[in-house]
Amino acid sequence: MNTQILRRPPPENIDALAELPPLLRRLHGARGSQDMGSAQPRLAQLPSPALMKGMPEAVALLHSAIQRNAHIRVVGDFDCDGATGCAVLMRGLKMLGARQLSFAVPDRQRHGYGLSPTLVEELAADAPELILTVDAGIACVAGVAAARAHGMQVIVCDHHLPGPELPAADAIVNPNQPGCGFPSKALAGVGVAFYLLLALRAHLRQQGDAAGDADLSTLLDLVAIGTVADVVPLDTTNRALVAAGLRRIRQGRAQPGVQALIDAAKRQYATLTPADIGFAIGPRINAAGRLEDMTLGIACLLSHDQREAEQLAQMLSDINQERRQLQAQMLHDAESLLSGTDLGQLDARLAISLYQPHWHPGVVGLVASNVKEKLHRPVIAFAPAAEGSEELRGSARSISGFHIRDALAWVDAHHPGLISRFGGHAMAAGLSLAQENLQDFAQAFEAAAQALLPPESLQKHILSDGELAAEDFNIATAILLRDGGVWGQHYPEPLFDGEFEVLDWRVVGEKHLKLTLAFGGQRLNAIHFGGWDGTAPASRQHIAYRLTPDDWRGGDAIQLIVVHRQAGT
Repeated sequence: MNTQILRRPPPENIDALAELPPLLRRLHGARGSQDMGSAQPRLAQLPSPALMKGMPEAVALLHSAIQRNAHIRVVGDFDCDGATGCAVLMRGLKMLGARQLSFAVPDRQRHGYGLSPTLVEELAADAPELILTVDAGIACVAGVAAARAHGMQVIVCDHHLPGPELPAADAIVNPNQPGCGFPSKALAGVGVAFYLLLALRAHLRQQGDAAGDADLSTLLDLVAIGTVADVVPLDTTNRALVAAGLRRIRQGRAQPGVQALIDAAKRQYATLTPADIGFAIGPRINAAGRLEDMTLGIACLLSHDQREAEQLAQMLSDINQERRQLQAQMLHDAESLLSGTDLGQLDARLAISLYQPHWHPGVVGLVASNVKEKLHRPVIAFAPAAEGSEELRGSARSISGFHIRDALAWVDAHHPGLISRFGGHAMAAGLSLAQENLQDFAQAFEAAAQALLPPESLQKHILSDGELAAEDFNIATAILLRDGGVWGQHYPEPLFDGEFEVLDWRVVGEKHLKLTLAFGGQRLNAIHFGGWDGTAPASRQHIAYRLTPDDWRGGDAIQLIVVHRQAGT
């Protein structure tokens, strides 16, 4: 796959960023920020919960349930966003006066996604009076109908894009539902849950209820983790929430479960970054929902006892290690499937569908993501919904310019009945279909790409912030870059490029490339994770990289994290 390194155009109109160091001014300006409020947003800038459609109805239902001591059942999802959202609601509702609280999470294989009729039948045994979904529900038309048929009230608290039919819930809180004027459409499920608590607290204050004094800021570490792990766009609202959560974590004020997960991942509280959440903390929570039961992940986040939290975090780490091994085997299978395809035919395909009967449905999303990165094509990986099942579960990952949920809607419109159900976002989605429909679906998915995928999206680009001067290769600059913003999805971590002389290299861990580089009279340590392709690097390399503190060496040591390299001139 040919990759081009492009440089971001120089920012304009950034006079309002003058209080930032010049390098940060340039970086934030290049990402569209023109004032301090957008470059480093604070909680005081958050838009009001009152702007969210359905909020008054949801708050009234929750307040009534709390007053009559009704049983509230929070129904989460089996990913990190759903787990943190569930923990936020459980902790937050208790702070706001709820006493009869419990939670449930669907089993990926038994119940499928969200509030399904199957799950409702099990929940009915406990007779909850109010079901509150989090990170799910907007597509659960049948499940909501089943719950109401059992006499339960239902509040849908979700962030996913709605389908053509909304569930007949008693209240829906979702910034992406039709007619919602809330300015941030990028909130994760945990963010919507936090906003629901903010609105309920404001209502309790108006009523003179003492619970209106609850300090909901204690939940922001969970909000930050769920937001980053769900890879939603980090718009101004999300960066304000994540920044506040990171401040709590760095000050050592995180929940016991969060602290235990950071310890288990061998990260440092004081310097934790969104990248640490995305690559070390989130995967440990996600692993429970992928291979076991997300109840374990939620229990860790709800624990008040540090020793118990440490035990749960270690269990999550062990499950995550098992997930990594399973993922490696499934990726090997995927590469074998693709290697049997002629390269010319593979390049001509715009959309990739993969399936193996022994794959695990909880890991197919990671396979799809990996193959998508390698081929720069939208990818859907399928596995049986359960052992022996004729239903397949698919997880889709897309590239910029190809809205994957809209593509599935296109397939559904042109081939009614081919897909059993689907939902998701622009870059990620999930679906179910009968195994006998897989071949027809693969052809329809390719046709959707032919119709909807812009040709220019097929060229992979790396956007660079340009060159760093020789005097910038120091620990002060590395720390400035690490701590100077909330970097992530749609507000990317600073990335630079330049030409370097290769003084030395070696392979570490079988597939990683360790480099010693020369630039501006300095010797620089660099590592290219997964960068060993069996050929020695050229003596001069054009490298796209991130400059970071070298935590392994400590002190003033720095290193370059290589993202892409090619022969220099």
